[in-house]
Amino acid sequence: MKTRLIERALAEGFAKARVTRPDAVPEAAARLADFVAAGRHGQMGWMAERMVWRGNPAALWPEARSVLMLAEVYTPEVDPLAVLGQRERGSISVYAQGRDYHDIVKRRLKRLGRWLVAEAGCEIKVFVDTAPVMEKPLAATAGLGWQGKHTNLLARDLGSWFFLGAIFTTLELEPDAPETSHCGACTACLDVCPTRAFPAPYQLDARRCISYLTIEHKGPVDVALRGLMGNRIYGCDDCLAVCPWNKFAVAAREIGYAPRAAEPPLLADLAALDDAGFRARFTGSPVKRIGRDRMVRNVLYAIGNSGLAELLAVAEGLRGDADAGVADAAHWAVARLAAPEL
Repeated sequence: MKTRLIERALAEGFAKARVTRPDAVPEAAARLADFVAAGRHGQMGWMAERMVWRGNPAALWPEARSVLMLAEVYTPEVDPLAVLGQRERGSISVYAQGRDYHDIVKRRLKRLGRWLVAEAGCEIKVFVDTAPVMEKPLAATAGLGWQGKHTNLLARDLGSWFFLGAIFTTLELEPDAPETSHCGACTACLDVCPTRAFPAPYQLDARRCISYLTIEHKGPVDVALRGLMGNRIYGCDDCLAVCPWNKFAVAAREIGYAPRAAEPPLLADLAALDDAGFRARFTGSPVKRIGRDRMVRNVLYAIGNSGLAELLAVAEGLRGDADAGVADAAHWAVARLAAPEL
């Protein structure tokens, strides 16, 4: 059954599939508790609220006996760091440039799950990033890859660019061997981080991570970090992009992950968006979840970092914005463009 299941998963379009048990990560609860106790989760209160389930996958669904972990590749066709030199444009993380991966992966998981139920007569639950499941530790114990020094999952045969999906099932399946770390002495991912968000290898302080700051953090960003964000307006790919294991990355097969636009967005265009315009532009995209105000706030930080005098008027026009975070960012951008050394 396991052999047929993995074959079916690959036929459905997943790049890799491995099996683990819900109780395979006994150390996860303590690590999560330490992370939250140190305040490194920032404003992500949901991490603290559901620690019992998140720290113990077996508690999430006690009837589950096996977990099928799956990799969904979204490898970019171009260098994702090239846009960082285009100061008039905004950098959006590779995973968010196409359609929302939640919808694509969940649809594929449900098809695979229906097949499994029909074949084995078991029960299943599918998860894609929105439930209190610690996908990365589970995927590592399943042998999909290992958590690198940047805490993200990577694999020798896939590189860094893949999403994770999980199917919990009441079916007993033989677990696969966990993967060991192959990072060696490499510290490329740690060294490239603009905000020094890694206190130590294999540790992340989300409060300094640009992905967290641009997506999860509400309100004004710490002034000391704004100048380090460059033109990253939604997420950050730096630590993923520099990983040497990407030389083995495989091409994405799902057309939905292809960028919607031929070029990264112009900051001036994004700054002009109202709520309706924002929703229209980013419907069906992961970007939509942060809303117009947070996006324009991020855009104004990028404008302030651009050094481009022609964007001064754009920032000036938003100093009276109804959203306090946007107005604050506009004032900062104006001051920054007037005195770039600040």
